[in-house]
Amino acid sequence: MRTNHEIDYRIYGEEMQYVEIELDPNETAIAESGAFMMMDDGIQMETIFGDGAKAQQGFFGKLMSAGKRMLTGESLFMTAFTNLGHGKRKVSFASPYPGKIIPLDLQQMGGKIVAQKDAFLCAAKGVSVGIEFQRKLGTGLFGGEGFIMQKLEGDGMAFVHAGGHVFERELQAGEFLRIDTGCLVAYTQTIDYDIQFVGGIKNTFFGGEGLFFATLRGPGKVWIQTLPISRLAGRILAYGSYNRKEEGSLLGGLGNMLDGDGWK
Repeated sequence: MRTNHEIDYRIYGEEMQYVEIELDPNETAIAESGAFMMMDDGIQMETIFGDGAKAQQGFFGKLMSAGKRMLTGESLFMTAFTNLGHGKRKVSFASPYPGKIIPLDLQQMGGKIVAQKDAFLCAAKGVSVGIEFQRKLGTGLFGGEGFIMQKLEGDGMAFVHAGGHVFERELQAGEFLRIDTGCLVAYTQTIDYDIQFVGGIKNTFFGGEGLFFATLRGPGKVWIQTLPISRLAGRILAYGSYNRKEEGSLLGGLGNMLDGDGWK
């Protein structure tokens, strides 16, 4: 028996996906602020503090719960969508950038998933969306994107979003994997997570891959993305301010013309 609301769903699309959630009467889905796409008549939308997973004691308790979410880069508020009609109703949530939506049945995954801090999209009511600090000293000092993460707890369905292509890797007991901290989307609570220094003078100063790896040791499941949003944003920013000086004045000017800069 699930204690969280039990919802049905369907995911549409390839690169720009959205998830359609079917709600029975009085069932509720919660979503990150700004994730809403569309809903049927008969669904009530309500802005709430935190995730509404359990009743906090007074305003201060609600504020503390919502405040923790701000540390993971999320809004103070979430939105609850409740079916107040007599039949089934549907509500849909869209991914914020190109990538994949990953459905996670927390009941089948030990009741807890740890995910990157901006991964959460929506879930069944009752799923708790909290904060996960990595306790190891090295991870805290050098973990970068992997230091403060989200934890999703409960026994319902939750949906996270990641960039590019997303694949699942099953690590056996003792199996070891090194991964860029930005490419890690989520992992089950049985995974041992840490940070490892890349090492080597040339790697450190000229490698271009960052100074640290995330290290994962099984057993457990890991979800990996090929295009972290931070990497995509960094490339777009660099391209926007790029004047091709290294191509020489002639080739640089030609390149800018081909890009449209020469026609302004």
